[in-house]
Amino acid sequence: MGRATEEAGSDAGAHTIRGRGAARNPANRFEQIEVEVCELADEETADGVARASPTRFLDDTSRSILSRNDSPDVPFEVSANPYRGCEHGCVYCYARPSHEYLGYSAGLDFEITILVKRDAPALLRKALGSSKWNPQTIALSGVTDCYQPVERHLKLTRGCLKVLAEFRNPVGVVTKNHMVVRDADILGSLARVDASSVTLSVTTLDTDLASRMEPRASTPERRLDAIENLSDAGIPVGVLVAPVIPGLNDHEVPQILEAAAAAGASHASYLVLRLPFGLGPQFEEWLERWYPDRWAKVMNRIRHLRDGKLNDPRFGSRMRGTGVFADQVRDLFEISCRRAGLARKGPELSTRAFRRATEGQGELF
Repeated sequence: MGRATEEAGSDAGAHTIRGRGAARNPANRFEQIEVEVCELADEETADGVARASPTRFLDDTSRSILSRNDSPDVPFEVSANPYRGCEHGCVYCYARPSHEYLGYSAGLDFEITILVKRDAPALLRKALGSSKWNPQTIALSGVTDCYQPVERHLKLTRGCLKVLAEFRNPVGVVTKNHMVVRDADILGSLARVDASSVTLSVTTLDTDLASRMEPRASTPERRLDAIENLSDAGIPVGVLVAPVIPGLNDHEVPQILEAAAAAGASHASYLVLRLPFGLGPQFEEWLERWYPDRWAKVMNRIRHLRDGKLNDPRFGSRMRGTGVFADQVRDLFEISCRRAGLARKGPELSTRAFRRATEGQGELF
């Protein structure tokens, strides 16, 4: 049975919803029935900007927490995601289509309907305590940001980090939220046994662009401050310039890397924008809404990167693209890394300190 699709308005592309990246709910590609409600889902203010609907948090009753990945262009094999959906609302997020597997839309639903794995720390402890567990680095998060706003109250990511510290199992964290600094105590203890690293995703240094692309993520300045705080705490920290969007933020690559290095980053990486499934039309709608003067240039360059398409799922090219613009981004990134003194790879995390935690060992923090 299809689910109702709430539109931001009868002319959905013309409306903006304060604090949200998407402006509407496009149809779920798996649903055969679609119902459109063609009136404003949110009260519209005098300036034509709709107030955001409140975020809904639903319990996720998954019985496991670890996900495995066999993609050769992803630098981890195992990840843990305490949340599904992400209130940061990044309009470009490649994880948006994953919400469709849950019966929701990749649009507003991804930002306002968050599934919460309240048992995440307990499930992680069970997995690591199993004799079948082969100690290896676990990524937090592989899909949605483990430090999205609700983490401030639920502390599920902190709970998972406590479990990882009990077992001394290595962890790599990727986030665009300053909140990661809160957990410097646990990450620092793991870093002392070469078992933790953190990467801050910095898309732009332009606060206006960031507020439109990533409306509920930390500002660029706060992300750089997080790099500085983590580095000062002795935690290996890097910067991920992602996504690089040709014609929109690609010119910022040198400045981002220079600022990250000055804040204390030791290594850097980048990803080029990819738009799987229905994400392409959604991003195009956002671009036309906010940057109509750049719309044609940006979309043409994205297609040039993807052999005339908006997405190329092939391993080896999906993260970097192909063609002259992909080569330009790669060369600019590599030159900028050398100038900033940033390594192209993060530290090799170690499992040598791993230990089987026992029931009753208790929390270390």
